[in-house]
Amino acid sequence: MFNATGSLKLSAMRITELEQENARLAAALAVLQSQYDALKHELGWFKRQLFGQKSEKRLDIDSDAQLNLLAGLGVSKPPSLDDGPRQTVTYERRAKVRDAAVTDSGLRFGPDVPVETIEVRDPEVEAIPEAEREVIGEKVTYRLAQQPGSYVVLKYVRPVVKRRDTGTILTAPAPANVLERSVADVSLLAGMLVDKFAYHLPVYRQHQRLRDAGVELSRSTLLSWAGRAIDLLEPIVDAQSAHVLTGRVLAMDETSIKAGREGKGKMRTGWLWPVYGEDDEVVFHYAPSRAHRHVHAFLGQYRGTLLTDGYEAYAAYAGQRPAEVTHALCWSHTRRGFERANDSEPEAAAEALAMIGAMYAHEEQIRADGLAGDDKRAYRQTHARPIVETFWRWCDAQCHRPVLLPKSPLAKALSYARERRSGLEVFLDAPEVAIDTNHLERALRPIPMGKRNWL
Repeated sequence: MFNATGSLKLSAMRITELEQENARLAAALAVLQSQYDALKHELGWFKRQLFGQKSEKRLDIDSDAQLNLLAGLGVSKPPSLDDGPRQTVTYERRAKVRDAAVTDSGLRFGPDVPVETIEVRDPEVEAIPEAEREVIGEKVTYRLAQQPGSYVVLKYVRPVVKRRDTGTILTAPAPANVLERSVADVSLLAGMLVDKFAYHLPVYRQHQRLRDAGVELSRSTLLSWAGRAIDLLEPIVDAQSAHVLTGRVLAMDETSIKAGREGKGKMRTGWLWPVYGEDDEVVFHYAPSRAHRHVHAFLGQYRGTLLTDGYEAYAAYAGQRPAEVTHALCWSHTRRGFERANDSEPEAAAEALAMIGAMYAHEEQIRADGLAGDDKRAYRQTHARPIVETFWRWCDAQCHRPVLLPKSPLAKALSYARERRSGLEVFLDAPEVAIDTNHLERALRPIPMGKRNWL
């Protein structure tokens, strides 16, 4: 009897140990599964960056599946530009220049493009006596050509005159130049900076182009000219910065760039901070880091609305001056979080993307109707606000799902959006505020496009 009881006790202890071991293994498996899902998501994101479509535009917003999702969430169908009442909007715009059409290729060119006229003679026609032929018209054929190099050396000749009565030597002064004791004309300096920063052509390639055109200069000379020419632009930048800060709405962002050497074989990382003003002008500020203090240095005592992404430096700046600065946030950046969650939570991500897509459909309708001011605010209040409120209720419901892991892409997207709710709602009451910072990111394109070329 004792042995039997002891065996039962040992069996019960063994069962308890196995249950504890099973619980420990299940917990370890859950951790490994979470890590696996996170790594799988990161791998999928990297694959999309390398091989996939990078455009964030959704082509299926009006599809039946998306409309069913919106209807299930209590959101009305977004407007179509082909439906609804129409109104006549009158405005003026600059006429397109179409001075010449080139054959059937559709090539157009403006009056600033030089045209070299070449007369084509036919020997058989020239052999006919002039008395027996009459010109009744002409046929014109255009071809787009390229000349090898566009550099020219300006040779200024100044006569030296000696007065016979006094023997004084007289000569005209040398033409003024923007750089003293330099052989670079202002046109070369302007072209060099435009080629580098607007068309992503680094200085060493410009140096090669000069050499191929027969002009010999050292590369260090070109770099010196570029630096001195940039210094001349500082007053213009200061004036633009002062003008931008007078606007009611600013958009601001930051992007990294390699600038200077940090050590042997290593480049120093700097940061460009572009500020986009109301008159579609962008000022690029440079700073050696991404620290919060640079936002204060560039914006100073600005008063108005600051539209940014979710970087906390902008929130800190607006938080220190709540009476003067309204912080608006970008829906495009919020949308990206749900886009990343599409692989792990396709159904929930599709619902979020459908609601955000409906907001953008209304913004497109606003642009099509030419609405502004109070009309634009009234339209957003009537059509966009109900979608935004439905979106926040949906976020709250998703956060209470027991199966939602805290580190999942969907949880991160929900947390990002909910923490920035007040900033994401600013555009509803302020018609001058855009729904996102895409206009600023489009102005940033020369920077990422030039990064590889410049190095």
